[in-house]
Amino acid sequence: MGTRINKFIAGSGLCSRRQADKLVEEGRAAIDGRTAVPGDTVEDGSIVTVDGKPVKRDETSVLLFFNKPKGLVCTSAEDEKDSVIKFIDYPKKITYVGRLDKDSEGLLLLTNRGELVDGLMRSRHGHEKEYIVTVDKAVNERFLKGMAAGVPILDTVTRPCTVERMGKYRFRIIITQGLNLQIRRMCDHFGYNVVRLVRIRVGPITLGDLEPGKYRAATRDEKRIVFSLLEEP
Repeated sequence: MGTRINKFIAGSGLCSRRQADKLVEEGRAAIDGRTAVPGDTVEDGSIVTVDGKPVKRDETSVLLFFNKPKGLVCTSAEDEKDSVIKFIDYPKKITYVGRLDKDSEGLLLLTNRGELVDGLMRSRHGHEKEYIVTVDKAVNERFLKGMAAGVPILDTVTRPCTVERMGKYRFRIIITQGLNLQIRRMCDHFGYNVVRLVRIRVGPITLGDLEPGKYRAATRDEKRIVFSLLEEP
C-alpha cells in the first residue's frame, strides 16, 4: 500500500500537506517521471520530484520550541533576511507550526513533519493558544466581556474565549482559532491598540523560561504528545 502524494511531499519537510495539494494541482509534482495528479499514491522505490528536483521523506522527526523575538518573520521566502528559519539556521529543513506575525513574540513550534504543520493550528481541532497582551489603554470590564463573548472580524464572529485581566494594561487570552491577526483585530474593534503580544502556550506546551531568540528540542514525551495532537482524526 502506497503513500498519498500530498502526504509524501509534506513528509519530506518541503511544505504542509495543504501546500503539497496545490503543488500537485499545478502539475509541479511527478512520480517516476509522470506528472502526478491529486489522489496518486507513491509506492516504495518510486522517485518523486517537485519542479524537477527529487523529494525524499525524512524519517527522523524534529520538533523545536522557539521563543520568537519581535522583528522576525514567519515565511519561507528566500529573500527575507529576517525570517525565523534563517535566524535559527537549523541543519535540517524545518518549517513553523502556526505563524506569529512580525511584531508578536513568544512560543513557536517548528518541525520537519510537514504533513502535520496545519493540524495543531486548524480551528476545527480546537487546540488552545494562550497569550499575554499589553494594550495602550486601561482594560475595563466592558472590554474583557466583549472580547470573551465573540468579536465580529473578517466577516465572521470569533468563538467565545477566556479573557482575564492581569494588570491595568495587560490581559491573558486563550483562543481556539487562528484567524489572521485575530487578537489585534479583536482589540481594534473595541478601540484598543496592541502594544505587546506574547504567546505563552500552544496546546499542552508552555513557553516556560526559554529566553527570547533561543530554541530547544522537544523531549521524547513532548514529541509524542504534540504529534498525537497534530495527527488528523
